Amino acid sequence: MAARRRLKRVAASQPGFLSFKSSSDPTASVGSRRKRVNKNKKKNWNKYSDVNDVDEFLEDIRHQERTTGGLLSEKTDDSLFFLDLGQPEKPQPQGKLGKASRPLRIDLILQPDSLVPPPKDILAYQQPNAKKLRRIAQKAERLAAKGVVPRKQKRLLNRRPVDKTVKKAVAEANNNPDRDYYDIWGQELSADPWYLQQTGKKLVKRPEKLNEKPSVLPAVEVIAPGGSYNPDFFSHQVTPNTKYMTSQETNLREQVEGLVEEEEENGDEESAPSKEDEEAALAAIAVTQKKTEKQIKKEKAEKLKEQQRLTSRRQTEQQQQLFQLRSIKASIRQQEEKTKGKQMQRRAKQEAQKAQPRRLGKLKFQAPDLDVQLSDELAGSLRQLKPEGSILKDRFKSFQKRNLIEPRERAKFKRKLKVKYVEKRAFKEIT
Repeated sequence: MAARRRLKRVAASQPGFLSFKSSSDPTASVGSRRKRVNKNKKKNWNKYSDVNDVDEFLEDIRHQERTTGGLLSEKTDDSLFFLDLGQPEKPQPQGKLGKASRPLRIDLILQPDSLVPPPKDILAYQQPNAKKLRRIAQKAERLAAKGVVPRKQKRLLNRRPVDKTVKKAVAEANNNPDRDYYDIWGQELSADPWYLQQTGKKLVKRPEKLNEKPSVLPAVEVIAPGGSYNPDFFSHQVTPNTKYMTSQETNLREQVEGLVEEEEENGDEESAPSKEDEEAALAAIAVTQKKTEKQIKKEKAEKLKEQQRLTSRRQTEQQQQLFQLRSIKASIRQQEEKTKGKQMQRRAKQEAQKAQPRRLGKLKFQAPDLDVQLSDELAGSLRQLKPEGSILKDRFKSFQKRNLIEPRERAKFKRKLKVKYVEKRAFKEIT
């Protein structure tokens, strides 16, 4: 079988051999077998698919649309055929008139040679917020049908009519020699607020809080009579006593600091274990003594009776209150007097707090010590008087007391690196 096939292939390859099948190219079909292609793969679709007939059909449709503006099968006979009656006789143009009436060649080239209309621009017909505007228009139509006037139309109707008879002030000409001179450095007292706003000349409104002082204390406080360089005996004795008492209080506070807190902590530690022991004992008793069903029912009945007793008592009290209107009015009057008294106390406290320094930072204000000399330090004349305190520190504390600046303390210098002592070479040679 294989030998016979080989013999046929050899015979067909001879130059003078004629096959029984008629074909245009006998040499191509001789000895060629049909190529089997897998059409399941996408890469073989265009490679082994013949689409020439489809391309020719589409090209024919495009040609008809370009030349006639549509398919010939859809055109009517009147648009395709016409009755030829011969060429009408036209008068021959004379001179330059005939040449000028003919269109230029450049115009003919620029004319469109296709009857296909340009594509429709969808964006040109679109309207932004079309759905929203449509809903607004539909709502306006429904309100108009009901007789409801829209808000904008109401505003237009409520506006005052403009008096057209009043003439506007005519600006004076610049070349008028009799006009008043304009002072460029003068202030515009009566100017339109809109003009000032647009030109940027309108001043910013000052907040009313800036006009209020942060404290009611005066800038310079007058010292007590005992602080004078030549004070009276009795007034001088009062001021040093206050200074001595304040210093004694600060010393006592420093000595007692830390002792009271430690005693309270020890007392809490002692009381804590006793509470824990009581809770543990109660929990153990609850676990051991489990209630029976009879006890549970009895407790529920007692609770119900207690609630009923309380409701009946509440009702009787409400009924008794009808006969106690005079005493109720008196109690209300007393309560109002108490509230008024509390309000007055609160106002007095607020007024007192205005004179006190507020907490503006993390540090509290510490009042400075009184600059008063003791009895043995008093001098007989101004020549022998020793200066007490500092004016700069006094003003700085005054700012803090009047809430102009927050309380501050001097920054502490912290050395990051340790000081290293090195002996010089010259000093080493001596030693």
